[in-house]
Amino acid sequence: MMDDSGAVQMARALKCAALCLMLLPRFLLAAVMLWLLDFLCIRRKVLLKMGERQDSPDDPPVCVSDSNKMFTWESLRAVWHGQKLDFLKSAHLGEVAPNTEVVLVQERRKVRILDCTKGKRPLVLNFGSCS
Repeated sequence: MMDDSGAVQMARALKCAALCLMLLPRFLLAAVMLWLLDFLCIRRKVLLKMGERQDSPDDPPVCVSDSNKMFTWESLRAVWHGQKLDFLKSAHLGEVAPNTEVVLVQERRKVRILDCTKGKRPLVLNFGSCS
């Protein structure tokens, strides 16, 4: 029988494997889209170099260098990380909003967001910035 640390490690490994299997289709779709965009940009560059230039004010020239490709290991890692963050977020469109903890600025105390509602009035959140 496994000890507690072995069981915990096995549970974590199974959780990671399940997450990877759930994210794989989304990741592959995003990776294929990057590849197609890269292919179209390179194809356009080749056509422009071959002299089939069609000057149009609505269609500015595309500058793609051989070292500036979107379908790289770095971009694939970024796509995977973005898909994982998007999948694991707590707020999803069309579902009940999470009742997270916030700090009331004037009173400097922690409350839940839904504690700030008053009757049927809508709750407006202002995510300001300090710069």
